[in-house]
Parts: sequence; C-alpha cells; structure tokens
Amino acid sequence: AAMKQTKGLEGDKMSIIKFEFNPKVGIDNPALTLTEDTDGEGVGEPRFYLLTKESTETFGFCLHEELGCQGHVIRQLELGGVAQRRGLQDGDRLLQVNGHFVDHMDHLRVVQKIKASGNQVLLAVLDGDSYEAAKSLGRDLSQMLPDDIRPRLCHVTRDKSGFGFSVSCPEGTKGTFQLSVLQDGPADRAGVPPGSWLLELNGDSVKSYSHTQLTRKLKQSGNKVTLLVASSAVEEFYRLRGLRVTAALADTSRLPFKVRELHLVKGPDGYGFLLKEDDCSSGGVGQFLWDVDVGLPAEQAGMREGDRVLAVNGESIEGLDHEQTVRRIRAREDQVTLLVIDPAGDDFYHSVGL
Repeated sequence: AAMKQTKGLEGDKMSIIKFEFNPKVGIDNPALTLTEDTDGEGVGEPRFYLLTKESTETFGFCLHEELGCQGHVIRQLELGGVAQRRGLQDGDRLLQVNGHFVDHMDHLRVVQKIKASGNQVLLAVLDGDSYEAAKSLGRDLSQMLPDDIRPRLCHVTRDKSGFGFSVSCPEGTKGTFQLSVLQDGPADRAGVPPGSWLLELNGDSVKSYSHTQLTRKLKQSGNKVTLLVASSAVEEFYRLRGLRVTAALADTSRLPFKVRELHLVKGPDGYGFLLKEDDCSSGGVGQFLWDVDVGLPAEQAGMREGDRVLAVNGESIEGLDHEQTVRRIRAREDQVTLLVIDPAGDDFYHSVGL
C-alpha cells in the first residue's frame, strides 16, 4: 500500500491510499451479495465485503478524500482485483472497517485502520447516491449498521473448578459447538458470552472436530485456552452473508496481552535506547528495543528491553527495514511515539493467527 498526495481541482491536497492489484490474490471467500432495495426516500442498504489477500499482495482499490464530495470514497478499482471481484463499486462510501464506524473519522486515520488489518478486512459500504440522499435527510449513518458484528477472542485460565464452561453439540455432527458459561467462572471473567458458538480453539478452526476431538484438544491445552467465539446474533450475521468468521475480525479488548503506546521527548542525552533488527518468533524480521538506559526518557516512558516496535508516530512499520524505521523515528527532532508489544504478547498473537 503506497500513500500518495495529489492536488485537487482548487489546489487543496487530497490523500489517497493505493492498494495495487496482484493477480495471485486468493479467492477462498465468496463475494457477498446483498439486495439493493431502496426505501421510499431513495436510500439503499449498506453492503458488507470480506476482502482477503496474501501477505505479499494487495486489495485492489483506492480510498479517496475528494473536494466537493462527502465521505471516504472507493475509487480506481483494479480490473479483476479482489475488491472488484467481491462487488465493490466505484463511488461507494466506506462506513465501517472491521466493525468500526469510520464515516466521521479523519481520512488518514481510516487509511491506517485498513492498513493495520493485515491480510483480511471487513468493509461496510453504501452506494454513492444512497449516501448523498441519507446525508441530505440528516440521517445518522451509524444507525443503519448493526451494533456489533465482531466475534470475540477470549483467553481463559483454568481454576480449581476448570475453565468455567461446558460444550454441547448436536449428536452425530461435527464443528457445531455451543458454550454454556458458569457465572463468575473463568470463562465468564474472560468475556465469553453465555450461549456463544465456538469457532476456533487456540488459533485452530473447530469446524472439522467431533465432540470427542474437541474434548481431547481442551485437555491438551493445559491451564490456558484461547477461544474465538461468536454470539448467536454475530454468528447469524456472517452465516446469512456467506462470510467466514476469523480471528482477524475479532474484538480483542478482553485479552490480557496489550500493545503499549510510548511517548518519548528527547533529553540532553537522547532517548536512551537502541533499535536492533532481529528475527521474529513468527518468522521474518522485526525491529526490537534494547539497551534501555536507566533514568532516560525511554525508560521513563515505560520501554522494556525486548519490546518489538509495531508503529512509529501512528504509522505501521510493517514491511520497513531497519534504516527506514530509524528514519521514521528521527523524522521529528525532539519527540517520537512508538507502539510496542512485549515478547509474550507477540508470541501469543502469532499463536492465534494474528
């Protein structure tokens, strides 16, 4: 994805995120077909698209902010690209990214949300005419969308009573597991909704598991398990639209592993840390923080040796090499904001496919 700055008709800047087309993008997720029925006021319904690509590939569309045109506009769909094959249309307005309403957000922030999605992103869009009609009627566009369409990723630690949930499965079937959750038990405290459907266990789909196989997998998990679950309403939302629910779309707010944002203001002796490129446990290379000096800004901001840098000044460094990352850090003379994760969190997210 390459950020470009172009001139509008009146000389104002317009920022564009460009996702170049690559013919090797996978097509394992079907295109979503929703009706385009309009109500009496000429406003259609939002459409949802799950776009999936490989790590070296792109989504095949541009996101524009245009003079005289409201909203985040889908433009320049690559012929045969993922976005076009799924059904996105030129002029569609982007309303949601992975369940987050974005119409009111700054354009660059929306760009970052798409870039941060990695290889899979769920978009909700409204056709251009319907968008303009809804705006002219003063409608709250967020009210046209479901409240919460995200599955939930929960990390459950066993106590003396167990994990605090039981699993039911229709006799003779595979992959259909509903959870009964003990009130105030470990699963409940980890955020597992009562009656939710189990989709993944420790990063692996349970679609092909029998009840016996699932029970064995749970026993092999030791004292901790990570569950991808969906409420009945969320499961129905994806099923009716032919979409596959994955961990990449999940609400991760209840997980114990958090990224940290460090804001450093340079002192007389600098920031007080070294940046080192090294192999990641997940494969590839990453940029790691080392030699954090006692009493200097880095330590005072909460930096710990071994933290991996994910973003610099709000922009992901995915795909950047060491020198490019250093230049990002030095771009502002006297301060920098880093998004980092510690080794345990890094390993965890890799283990569940994120």
